[in-house]
Amino acid sequence: MSEVKKIATRESYGNALTELGKEHDDVIVLDADLAAATKTGVFKKAFPERHIDCGIAEANMMGVAAGIAATGKVPFASSFAMFAAGRAFEQVRNSIGYPHLNVKIGATHAGISVGEDGATHQCNEDIALMRTIPGMVVICPSDDVEARAAVKAAYEHNGPVYLRFGRLAVPVINDNSDYKFELGKGVVLREGKDITIVATGLPVSNCLAAADKLAADGIEAKVINIHTIKPLDKELIIAAAKKTGKVVTVEEHNIIGGLGSAVCDALAEEAPTKVMKIGINDTYGESGPALELIEKYGLGVDTIYERIKKFQKGD
Repeated sequence: MSEVKKIATRESYGNALTELGKEHDDVIVLDADLAAATKTGVFKKAFPERHIDCGIAEANMMGVAAGIAATGKVPFASSFAMFAAGRAFEQVRNSIGYPHLNVKIGATHAGISVGEDGATHQCNEDIALMRTIPGMVVICPSDDVEARAAVKAAYEHNGPVYLRFGRLAVPVINDNSDYKFELGKGVVLREGKDITIVATGLPVSNCLAAADKLAADGIEAKVINIHTIKPLDKELIIAAAKKTGKVVTVEEHNIIGGLGSAVCDALAEEAPTKVMKIGINDTYGESGPALELIEKYGLGVDTIYERIKKFQKGD
C-alpha cells in the first residue's frame, strides 16, 4: 500500500500565493512578523517588492490592507487565525467588511492542531467571528489541492474573503483528475443513504475513514466536504438531510457558531432534521502534540465512528 501524501495547508497557501504572484502583478502580500510560519516567506523570496512585513501589529496590518485594496491592488493579509480573526476583528469588520473592500485574509495555524503553541494560539472561534461579518466569504479547505484552488478562487472573487489554513500536515484527498473547486458549492466525497456527514477542513479525511468503518457495520454514510462555510451550499445539505434523515457535522472549531451552527440554521428553515455536532465542545485547548490533541478532543477516526454509530442507532 502506497504511503499517504500529507501536506499542511499553510504550505499550500505560501506556494499558491507565489504562483498567483507570477500570474498577477496586482497581488500584494502582508504579514505580521510570521512569514516563516504562515509560509508567505515563499512569496517574499520570489517577490520581495510585493511583500510587506507590518510587524506584530495585526490590527494595523488590516488597515494597511484596506488602504491597498482601495487603490485597486489585491492584498492578502496573513497571520495566525487567533490574531487575524481575533485580535484584528474590529478592523476586519469596519475597515474591510463595512466598505466591502477586496481584501483576502490568509489565517494559518487555526484550530486545536496548532499543538504545542497551546490554548492562547489555538483559535477555535474564528469561523464564528468571520461568519457574522456581512459580505465575508469564509473558506476552510481540507487539503493541499483544495487550499491551492481556494487561494485562486479568493483572488478571482471581488470582495473580502477569509481563508482558514492549518499548521499540521494533512492527507491529500482531492487529487482526483475531475476535482473542481467552486465557491459556495459542497463536494460529495462518498454517497450513502443512512446518514449524512458534513465536514470541513482537517477532519474531512478522518470522516472518510470513519465512513469506511461504518460501512463495515452496514451503515452507508454520505460524506460531504464543505470548503465554503459562507455562502453555504444549502441546497446540497438540505437534499442530503431529506434523503438520509440524520446529519452529523464535524469541524476543528467550537461547535458554537461554526459549520455545525451554519448547517443547523439552514436545516431549521427548510428541512428540520436531527443533527449531531462534533467539534470542540465549548472549551479551550491545551499544549500538546497535535495528533494527540485531535484524539483527546474527539476528532480522531475512532471517536467520530463511534459517535456516529451511536447516533445512527438512536442510543
